[in-house]
Amino acid sequence: MTPDPSTTTSTARPGSPPGAAGTGAPKRGGFASATVPRHLARGAVGFGALVGSLALLPLAGPASLLLAPVGLVALRGCPMCWAIGLAETVSAGRLRRSCTNGSCELRRA
Repeated sequence: MTPDPSTTTSTARPGSPPGAAGTGAPKRGGFASATVPRHLARGAVGFGALVGSLALLPLAGPASLLLAPVGLVALRGCPMCWAIGLAETVSAGRLRRSCTNGSCELRRA
């Protein structure tokens, strides 16, 4: 009898793409970007759109509020989400978690 592929176990982290087990690529969090400049550009677009939506309110009226969703999408939800993503982007591949005997700690890679 052959094992059912849907019940086999893997060493990949939950949520990782298939075949990611054993790859040496650094793992990024859900809010991280590929590079720091790309993340900063997303922040500039996001914060610019949010500020612009409020600053243009006296000139363009309620139509300027259409910039707010653009800013929130660029920031991936909220300014705090962007800040968390910045920390994840900067630290991606630089820190490794090692767990031994039930105790975990972060170490430089």
